[in-house]
Amino acid sequence: MKILILTIGSRGDVQPYLALAKGLKKAGHAVTLATCERFRDFIENHGITYGFISDDLMKIVDSDEGKALMEDTTNIVRTVSAMIRMRRQVAPLQRQAIADSWAVAETVMPDLVLFHPKAVLGPVIGEKLGVPCVLATPIPMIVPTGQFPCVGFADLGLGGWYNRLGYRVVNFFIKASAGKDVRAWREATNTPVKRVNLDYLADQEGLPLPALHAISEHVLPRPADWPQTAIMSGYWFLEAQDDWQPPEALERFLSDGPPPIYIGFGSMSGRNPKRLAAAVVEALRKTGQRGILASGWGGLEARDLPDSILMIDQAPHDWLFPKVAAVVHHGGAGSTAAGLRAGKPTLICPFFADQPFWGKTVRRLGAGPEPIQQKKVTTDNLADAFDQLIHNGRMRARAKAIGEKLRAEDGVATAVAVIEKVAAANADHA
Repeated sequence: MKILILTIGSRGDVQPYLALAKGLKKAGHAVTLATCERFRDFIENHGITYGFISDDLMKIVDSDEGKALMEDTTNIVRTVSAMIRMRRQVAPLQRQAIADSWAVAETVMPDLVLFHPKAVLGPVIGEKLGVPCVLATPIPMIVPTGQFPCVGFADLGLGGWYNRLGYRVVNFFIKASAGKDVRAWREATNTPVKRVNLDYLADQEGLPLPALHAISEHVLPRPADWPQTAIMSGYWFLEAQDDWQPPEALERFLSDGPPPIYIGFGSMSGRNPKRLAAAVVEALRKTGQRGILASGWGGLEARDLPDSILMIDQAPHDWLFPKVAAVVHHGGAGSTAAGLRAGKPTLICPFFADQPFWGKTVRRLGAGPEPIQQKKVTTDNLADAFDQLIHNGRMRARAKAIGEKLRAEDGVATAVAVIEKVAAANADHA
């Protein structure tokens, strides 16, 4: 079976899909992973066929204006507002990403399309080619449920009607923001224009689209009011390549003392990275803890640090996290999953989008302290959180237990089986 996977975004929007692509390839399928150009080498080095999508859309997100807007978004309403303000710049780039997605699909002629919510043409490609389509997401924000609020919406305790409203709002804005561009693509490709040109929840016949969630039920229980077509497979972890070797300085640091605390915010160090770095360094000093700082710290250099702190560019989470005492990060879905899988207590310092959601989820699980918003990070509240991460025995035991459950799962294998079942069901109805 030829499978086309479409995803657009940061590394966190690509890595799980690469893990899934490798699982599908191992099962005997021909897989093309289409995403932004910056990830071509990453994908091809893992033996997966790459499909080109322009990097220009991500360059807008990476711009100073894009970062400023995103860092100011603490809920979905502000996120949507930011997107509307950037619409003039984003619109032509989104149209290009749509054209690129279709160009890859025309080349591959897939038997099944699997798409990330940011890859807006995904379901329409399935419709155009007459092949099954699967929504695949690491974040529960498309399929409505009354059991918890949609990502980005505050938990006001108003019950199921309010919770479901958030999902309707998200799906409305997806259609509103991308519908015009999808309609233009339909007209240009002689694809029938419809009243609803874009729908992530149902196909052109009104039947529910399969929605595959790369989430473990040990972390977020599957909502009882979801349709049968909404599935939690477990996380899609990309295992480290066998030929990766840690830098000598990292190996030496890990062996020279007690396990350190890992602190990494990726590229999200904020507009004032020096303030954030100073708070982290001082909190480590105040609590007497060793630390590993991963990339993204602006002007901070290694010579600024005491011997008890090591700065690294990066290291595979599945290699590093089992060797540290605790993890601190911004709360991306992938980083959260990796920390929990390693069985480590986790502090999340979120910026925006789904990050606060995962911070609250970790706290609810008992595997970490209350999340600290990036703008509210101080030496004192970090130091208090570091003390909890290291000395709270119940928290550490809870994190260890969750890690054991996650390591026993094989989310990729489950997802592969679901995808094959969808394809078989479609063949039976053909």
